[in-house]
Amino acid sequence: MAYLQLNNVSKTYGQGNNLTEVLSNINLSIDEGEFVAIVGFTGSGKTTLVNLINGLLQPSSGEVLFKGNLVKDTSHERGVIFQNYSLLPWLSVGQNICMAVKEAFPKESKKELQQRVKDFVAMVGLSPAINKRPKELSGGMRQRVAVARALAMNPEMIIMDEPLGALDALTRGNLQDEILNIWSKDKRTALLITNDVDEGIYMADRIIPLKPGPNATLGPEFKIDLERPRDKTAMNDNPNYKKTRNAIIEYLMDIGDERKTVSQTEYQLPDLSPKSFVA
Repeated sequence: MAYLQLNNVSKTYGQGNNLTEVLSNINLSIDEGEFVAIVGFTGSGKTTLVNLINGLLQPSSGEVLFKGNLVKDTSHERGVIFQNYSLLPWLSVGQNICMAVKEAFPKESKKELQQRVKDFVAMVGLSPAINKRPKELSGGMRQRVAVARALAMNPEMIIMDEPLGALDALTRGNLQDEILNIWSKDKRTALLITNDVDEGIYMADRIIPLKPGPNATLGPEFKIDLERPRDKTAMNDNPNYKKTRNAIIEYLMDIGDERKTVSQTEYQLPDLSPKSFVA
């Protein structure tokens, strides 16, 4: 049995003539310990897919199963790193993380909780800012807090919704490595949503494109045949990396061109000429 399974999942919004099917017939199976990346265009329904998996939304049809059980609500077993930080503005960095840690480890002592918070704040390089509030942090620093908060809960599955997109290249690379280091220790199941093909190849075992919506569905999977741990510099000269990267980009370009053609056909303006008026 797959660790995470989506069976014929669809999600619609609106009613009547305003009904829109964002996701259509999504089938996905992720094994325990596997790292899967889903890549897609902006507005293709990636965040809706994440919210279905973490229990914030319920599918209009189909089912989402985690460890064989129907996903009906959120759970700290599935730690989510959102793209929009989702920090409580009146709490400090440490307090934001501690609030999540208390929920995940209710039996730990205050000292143990504080140490866990300090360790994960240090992991993302924010020890000097542990007592600062979100408004005192840059966007990149806020995202690092969100990463630390999710990982500090020691989830059985890590779900990442484009978590590093707002970061500078150096910080983004460092956090990619930190997430991979934590994942590799006990091979927790991981799902990464990203629009960066290189990030997906560097981090994942498989990459699955999400076709543009509405009626978005998953495309063919691409297996990443690269040994771990991966070296970003060495990857550039690896023939498997080049072959996989080119295949994914070519596929995304093809479905992007296909969607453009459909959109132009659906929304083609009528051939009208302005009226002429004679005084």
